[in-house]
Amino acid sequence: MFEYCNDPRALEGLQWLSCYLTTATHFSFYWSFVTVLLLLLVTAPLALAFGFAGAASARSHFLPLSWLGRIYIAGVRGVPDIVFFLFFVIALDQGLEWFKHLFVCEDLSQPVWSNGEFRVCPAAKVPLGNASPFMVTAYSFALAVTTFAIVFGAFAANVLYGAMNAVPRAQLETAEAYGMSQSQVFRRVLVPQMWIYALPGLSNLWIILIKSTPLLFLLGIKDAVYWARELGSAKTSGNNPYPHGDWRLFYFLALLVFYLMATRLSEIGLGKITRRLSRGQATRSGEEMRKAGGQA
Repeated sequence: MFEYCNDPRALEGLQWLSCYLTTATHFSFYWSFVTVLLLLLVTAPLALAFGFAGAASARSHFLPLSWLGRIYIAGVRGVPDIVFFLFFVIALDQGLEWFKHLFVCEDLSQPVWSNGEFRVCPAAKVPLGNASPFMVTAYSFALAVTTFAIVFGAFAANVLYGAMNAVPRAQLETAEAYGMSQSQVFRRVLVPQMWIYALPGLSNLWIILIKSTPLLFLLGIKDAVYWARELGSAKTSGNNPYPHGDWRLFYFLALLVFYLMATRLSEIGLGKITRRLSRGQATRSGEEMRKAGGQA
């Protein structure tokens, strides 16, 4: 990056360190933090949508839909995350290739499963064998977002289901007495009221989601943990322009600071949201805010 970096072996001190920290590999390390943040920003609303759909389905009076919601919540929550990540990614990837195989492959006489191996024609590969590195990365990222959303959506659904049940029944009955339909009660009374009860559980899920991002390496994405391990490992060979010992401690310390900052900022933001939602609510926080306002 700098002109004096042309001969790293002639450098010492801060010049050597500045050149070492601005290599292309280190920029991949820095970009991996952006990947983590992007995953969180995309996954969180998608997981919340899965959770809301699952909770609403579980409360449905239509029995098959209620069963579907309950099976989703119990099924995903009952499987260890790492097992679901490995299974679902393989199943989804092969499912997409099988579906594409039916339309783009000329010879459909050969089974896709042969001798324990899954095989489709080259044109059915997802992504294609000649796809650009960007497309490969984008596909892996999309798989990661989908998997994270489904897993954490099930936990969010359980939280939202409990929050819906925590809304005082008297409020719902009052709305019904005023002539509201079931859908109107759900949209205008139940959903607005439930968030204050759901927020503590959703806050915990958000923190867990942040701490679960290192699972990205299972999905073929070189995340911050991967690069920290690679860059921190001892590099003492003669061909390496930046030889150093085992520096993994320092790289993982940087990860420690990053995740602590992320969780701390999240706690501050979630605390503000909780205070905002507590206004006028028949909860302990809402009552404390009402008394404080009266005293003022």
